[in-house]
Amino acid sequence: MPAPSYDSWLAARRFGIVIDAGSSGSRMQIYSWRDASVVRDELGQSVFNTLPRVEKGARDGEDWISKVEPGISTFGEHPDDIPKYLRPLLEHAEKHIPPSLYRETPLFLLATAGMRLLPKEQQDAVLDAACDFLRSHSYFKIDNANEHGKCGSSVRIITGEEEGLFGWIAVNYLMDGFGQKDESATFGFLDMGGASTQIAFEPSKIERERHADNLVPVRLRLLGGNEINHEVFVTTWLGYGTNQARERYVGRTISQFEPTRSSPEDNDHEYVPDPCLPVGLTLTETPVHTGPSTSHTRKPHTLVGTGSFEQCLRQTQPLLNKDAPCPDSPCLFNGVHVPPIDFSASHFIGVSEYWYSSEHIFGLGGPYDVVQYEHAAKKFCSRKWDDLAHEHDLLKTSEHADDNKNGSNPNNWNKDIELSRLEMQCFKAAWIVNVLHEGIGLPRIVDPGGNELEEEGGNVNEKAQEKGLGRPRFQSVDTIGGTAISWTLGKMVIEASNEI
Repeated sequence: MPAPSYDSWLAARRFGIVIDAGSSGSRMQIYSWRDASVVRDELGQSVFNTLPRVEKGARDGEDWISKVEPGISTFGEHPDDIPKYLRPLLEHAEKHIPPSLYRETPLFLLATAGMRLLPKEQQDAVLDAACDFLRSHSYFKIDNANEHGKCGSSVRIITGEEEGLFGWIAVNYLMDGFGQKDESATFGFLDMGGASTQIAFEPSKIERERHADNLVPVRLRLLGGNEINHEVFVTTWLGYGTNQARERYVGRTISQFEPTRSSPEDNDHEYVPDPCLPVGLTLTETPVHTGPSTSHTRKPHTLVGTGSFEQCLRQTQPLLNKDAPCPDSPCLFNGVHVPPIDFSASHFIGVSEYWYSSEHIFGLGGPYDVVQYEHAAKKFCSRKWDDLAHEHDLLKTSEHADDNKNGSNPNNWNKDIELSRLEMQCFKAAWIVNVLHEGIGLPRIVDPGGNELEEEGGNVNEKAQEKGLGRPRFQSVDTIGGTAISWTLGKMVIEASNEI
């Protein structure tokens, strides 16, 4: 009988599972890392000042990820369907993790913005159903009941602040931002989804002293046993993701159009002009009103695109609600306190919608230049919808979808682009620009003294280097070193660090 083969990849490997229960679907990610004591024995002191190497929990391919739709929050009124919904994720995890490691593999189902919007009773029903199913149908490591719920910290809704903090950890882990003596070596983190947007960054030493009560301590244990410590400011704006901003925008646009209606009795053939849609695109949308409304303005309306990026910028800017009272100064927008940001020292990474809205249509992911970005947005928004839809059809049938990456043309689009992305790209681009510059206060480019410099386009990275500014102040990214940026990675870095 031949001796069993030795699997070097699995040797001393540990696993962790995170189910990111978002507003549009639940994505399970399997992570892995090698046992700290084994790594120390093999490599000695050379690794003592490093963090555990957290990586994909599958040897190759994309088996470390599995996703189901729709969002788990859609089960608020029928939680009994949760087992059927989660079963494919659980089966996938069991298939790719050795059974002998099930009991020591932590499993987390952490829900985000979509679940935060549900009534408390529905939140509890969904979480309890998920907890009961995962606990009774798997051997993975799940917390006992505590103040967080039936499954403790393993199955719960995380706050927007936690989501932002985990994202900050993930970005700095991948960008080697930890372990440096200079606090400006860490990167700031910006994330935007459909329902919310987050910011997390390490303020300057002076601002950390002034805002100590608003900071979250981050402690990570290195393989040698020592800790690294950082103090991070993190906050979230619920309702300021692209989808909910769009709903509020539609409500505001309808209310502004109401006094101009030609026939108050008959609106069957009436269209609301919308500069944030490509020319000629008609969409029937349901508004969300934050102020006074009538039975008529609360009804779904049909909007027709007029395709003006400049007007779209102007009409979306008030959605930032910058005039809201600021009980804890300083505030950025909607009355939310944020310590001053020194953009001459702070460098920010933007993920999710910051990346999608930059790369998938415009091909401008990476170092951000607002002049280039706005030029691409103006060109796209002003196009006729029939032409865009036709080119989308051609893209889907073309065998050369990735050919010709130059210029703003259909072949510059991501080959997997959905029609809904083309519909909302103009609005989302305007929202991104307003959040970055009018909301967060990002200058177009800054000199060493923090002063804003107006530019006329070109390569922002080259310009920054020419002016001695070093790395760009803001860049959108999706992966770093082949690893997708996700708050789930930050959560697993904490778990792996805590095991040391």
